[in-house]
Amino acid sequence: MSDRRFWTVLRKTTCIVMIALATAIAIEPLKPTCSTTSGYQWTNVSIGGGGYVTGVYLHPLHQDLVYIRTDIGGFYRWNSIDKRWISLTDHFGLAKSNYYGGEALALDPNNPNIVYIATGKYTASSAGLGTIFKSTDQGKTWTKLNIDLPMGGNETHRWVGERLAVNPFNSNVIFFGSRLNGLWKSSDAGATWVKVTSFPAKPKADIGIAGILFNKKASGLVYANAHGDGIYKSTDTGVTWSKIAGSPSEANRMALASNGVLYVTHASGVSKYANEVWSNITPSNAKTAFNPLSVDPNNPNHVLIVSEQYAQNKDYCIFQSTNGGATWQKKTRTLNPQVPWWSDWYFASGTSAIEFDPKVPGKVWLTDWFGTWQTNNINAQSSVWSNYEKGHEELVSFALVSPPRGSLLLSGVADLDGFNHSSGLDVYPSEPLGNKSGPRFQDTYSLAYSESNPSQMVRVGGNRWNNTYTGATSTDGGLTWTKFSSFPQKIIPLRVAMSSTNSNLFVVILSDGQPIRTTDGGASWTTVSGLPNGPKGPWYWGQPLEADKVNGNTFYYYSGGKVYRSGNGGASFSIVNSSLPSEGWSMLKTVPRNSGEVWVSLNWNGLYRSTDGGVKFDPIAGVERAYLFAFGKPQTGSTIPALYLYGKITGLGEGIFRSLDNGKTWTSIGDPHKPIGNDPNVMEASSQQFGLVFIGTNGRGIYYGTP
Repeated sequence: MSDRRFWTVLRKTTCIVMIALATAIAIEPLKPTCSTTSGYQWTNVSIGGGGYVTGVYLHPLHQDLVYIRTDIGGFYRWNSIDKRWISLTDHFGLAKSNYYGGEALALDPNNPNIVYIATGKYTASSAGLGTIFKSTDQGKTWTKLNIDLPMGGNETHRWVGERLAVNPFNSNVIFFGSRLNGLWKSSDAGATWVKVTSFPAKPKADIGIAGILFNKKASGLVYANAHGDGIYKSTDTGVTWSKIAGSPSEANRMALASNGVLYVTHASGVSKYANEVWSNITPSNAKTAFNPLSVDPNNPNHVLIVSEQYAQNKDYCIFQSTNGGATWQKKTRTLNPQVPWWSDWYFASGTSAIEFDPKVPGKVWLTDWFGTWQTNNINAQSSVWSNYEKGHEELVSFALVSPPRGSLLLSGVADLDGFNHSSGLDVYPSEPLGNKSGPRFQDTYSLAYSESNPSQMVRVGGNRWNNTYTGATSTDGGLTWTKFSSFPQKIIPLRVAMSSTNSNLFVVILSDGQPIRTTDGGASWTTVSGLPNGPKGPWYWGQPLEADKVNGNTFYYYSGGKVYRSGNGGASFSIVNSSLPSEGWSMLKTVPRNSGEVWVSLNWNGLYRSTDGGVKFDPIAGVERAYLFAFGKPQTGSTIPALYLYGKITGLGEGIFRSLDNGKTWTSIGDPHKPIGNDPNVMEASSQQFGLVFIGTNGRGIYYGTP
């Protein structure tokens, strides 16, 4: 039986059993909330990378078998035929969202089918423990191993490595260097693990053991980078350890040449360890520390190093040596970008890794803050680098809007402003929102449009790096933008709502401050009365503020179990309902063409509907969890908007659902093999195309689903 048919039969059986049970015990049968899947297809909106790729791994025995790890977007394998990345960890659901953090990856050098991944975004107890998974089919399926430790794929020095390694002389032996809990060893291919209590190092607490490296020529010889302490060596496969005298204390990456020479990049430059002697081989004309490092597996004297992580393009450099570091050549480059909005300075910005291809002479891979590059000839006078991002979508979303006219989607994202997806969902955008006419933001936190004239738009955002924030308006559906004439200094604008009839009137929720409003399109601002201070930003994804979709003077706000309403254009708000549960993860939305219809989702406290402007709310029966929700275009012949939900429905379990009758019945539209579990944070549905729905995530970009 196919997987799809299995799930269809299972859902049908579940519904029949539930109704039969209700009838048998002589109670009123449950409302028919069950339905089979509608055959939805889910895929990423094409944006083009944009997230930090923290490592690249090439198998020594199998050409074009390449993997990458990312800080918050999981792990990928390269498809050399289609030149695209295949995500290997999209099966993790919301409860396992921490597993999308890439702490480490290791290949079994003796078996191309075996790969290990260490997963976990954050070491904080609230994130849950990380773990290690093993695959025997190149990442198609995974088995969780019996090791659970705090891991920090998105924490400090995530660009160094590699802290997970397989012994080339005995694939049963694996070492893992943790951030907080010391060195761990498995002697049975990952089935069991023990802490190596003989390891004496005292590394920096939040980085830990940042690298493990086996010598491929000398059995038993292994190195460990205890960051902040130094490099340790074992000659008996980790039974005993000793610190290498003179080793750099803040090493970033280590690489072994085939002749046994150890190369190390560190905070002070580059060092070489040969015949038990350290040599400083830092390029004489370098003005920065170094991190990425690779030695040609076919030539022990051919070495590549790249500027340290935070140097970025201020002193961009890839250095090449063909004589074991005695002299260095600063490489020039020619870029052949495949993603049109990538600026030239993205290349090697925050470079994490550089690796020679063991099977193709001259071919080199590089990963950085935005994605993955490769050159087919590193030895050319000016190497040509191409970036390959198909399949790799890693942006963090803040806001999505799908207006009834114009582009199907506009997005606000972290670090790269946002995009007008005017060319379609499967085509890379040509540029970020602020490129044609400013302003260009680091983050766009919120987008809104006027319901009566959707070409009138507003967006708010700014730059965390210099603590400057503002917003912009558009009169052409988000193609071009004009910066606000004024905005309060050093205050983060979290959410914005625009009047449905007056595009010069909008309300803005501020981080830890009183909301403000403008009646002249952002030229001047006044404080709103009657509302609590806004939530703490910028890492906030609730949607507490909305404009009524018909009445241009009406706005709504939810906070702490209370619904507030303004009838005077947002000048003042008053409480109209205080009966709802208090919930931090909440969304408030209004309904197109229906004045006074307000819905509020309250996570595990359910989904609520009001048709009288928030005075009275009724819970939607059968909704056990309302994590995200959205309204979209009605089906043909109906005036009821399609209602989409990411949550849990009685009889259907957790997943993604659609209702065409205001929540009386539900259809499952999710894919159990692709649950979109990487901290989904915003949901939007198309006002132009029935059935089209979007989900933004915290590290896997934006998904769209279609029937």
